Amino acid sequence: MHARLFMIIPCYNEEKVLPLTARMFLEELEDLIAKGKISGDSRILFVNDGSRDGTWGIIQELARNESHFIGLSLSRNRGHQNALLTGLMEVREMADITISLDCDGQDDIHAVEAMVDAWQNGSEVVYGVRSSRDTDTFFKRFTAEAFYKLLNNMGVEAVYNHADYRLISGRVLREFAGFKEVNLFLRGMVPLVGFPSSCVYYERHERLAGESHYPLSKMLGLAVDGITSLSIRPIRLITGLGLGVSVLSFLGVLWAVVSQLTGHAVTGWASTVCLVCFMGGVQLVCLGVLGEYIGKIYLEVKARPRYIVSERTWEE
Repeated sequence: MHARLFMIIPCYNEEKVLPLTARMFLEELEDLIAKGKISGDSRILFVNDGSRDGTWGIIQELARNESHFIGLSLSRNRGHQNALLTGLMEVREMADITISLDCDGQDDIHAVEAMVDAWQNGSEVVYGVRSSRDTDTFFKRFTAEAFYKLLNNMGVEAVYNHADYRLISGRVLREFAGFKEVNLFLRGMVPLVGFPSSCVYYERHERLAGESHYPLSKMLGLAVDGITSLSIRPIRLITGLGLGVSVLSFLGVLWAVVSQLTGHAVTGWASTVCLVCFMGGVQLVCLGVLGEYIGKIYLEVKARPRYIVSERTWEE
């Protein structure tokens, strides 16, 4: 019996690119069905993340004209990670395998077949990994490398050059449903489930149409969310920093006492101002990191739903 595949594709204001990429996704799905690698009732699920343009109308039209297309719409914009999670959780009982990818056409659609082959060879999770960043600007390449290095140094288990293009088996999804975090960083959470995994390498293309929805500010926010949601290493760094500053302060007290006893003390405001500014800066940074974690705890304990589906193109 062939596996039932669901492609999960989050969409936010993608009316310009969706008509172009939908055909690409369908052609790949039909090719895999013709080769006998997946079942004929496999589907392409578009998740409308509260788009403000005509994206949901396009998804509804696609679903009316082609049975392989289905869609759902969130009640409001919840962000890429929540939209992706919505799609995965909606199909976890129906799918043998899922493949998540972006709507903009930058992820090489032909890597889907390689992912399915890797699953058939025993991998429960298959990560789509960029083979190179030659087409990126120096700034983009530098910030991306710094992003992954920062995550790994902070204790987040993330696959280098992997975003959210991945295959996840239904078995892994059903286990993943037990992760109830409100603060989502899926590329760091999926490895925590375990199970055999492998990587498929691909070339990332230019966006076919429209504008990117992930500028530098969002990438920085994603890094902060990933670190504070999956690692307590920043708090441990604060502890180490506190101990180091305490040692320096103790040495400074000894120096001040010795200087006073030996008559070498010099009255001045510069040294006092420097110490006050230094200690004030350290304290504010530490308070900021602690505040970030407290904010995460605040969001978690309220246990609000991570997503609310307002419409579906199929009957439950």
